[in-house]
Amino acid sequence: MTATTATGNTTTTTAVNPVLCVPPASPAAAVAHFGASLAFHADVSDVAATLAADGDPGFVVLDSRSTESWDQGHVPGAIHLPTALIPEQAEQLLDKSVPVVTYCWGPGCNGATRAALALAQLGFQVKEMLGGFEYWVREGFEFETWEGRERRTPDALTAPADAADCGC
Repeated sequence: MTATTATGNTTTTTAVNPVLCVPPASPAAAVAHFGASLAFHADVSDVAATLAADGDPGFVVLDSRSTESWDQGHVPGAIHLPTALIPEQAEQLLDKSVPVVTYCWGPGCNGATRAALALAQLGFQVKEMLGGFEYWVREGFEFETWEGRERRTPDALTAPADAADCGC
């Protein structure tokens, strides 16, 4: 990317960095943005670690996919409630005092976002699990199917090969 400036009889062409052609936000704006992002999102690894620890995790996990998708595999202990059924069934299945972490298939799907919106509209505290079921499986966490529990080898592109977590 280049920019051309003309001053008097001189024309100067300089390279423009495509990353910085729109300058970064101010630190205060970045704090507001990234703080809000963390208030709305939960990482797959953090959800898995919290569920694996002894005691009450302080939240419930909700799978918003279809029954066919649920049967293919789901997070152990998750509640199955397809997004379309949230308005009529959420208040019978969930406690409004307990935060809900929603998930759907993966980053290419906004079903967890739609489920989180529907729950928030009903007055629930909610976060969306980034990566969804796809990243749950790709990171090597145990999942349930109609045939029982399974675990796949972690994908080296999504999970560290020789460490318990990514260190972030």
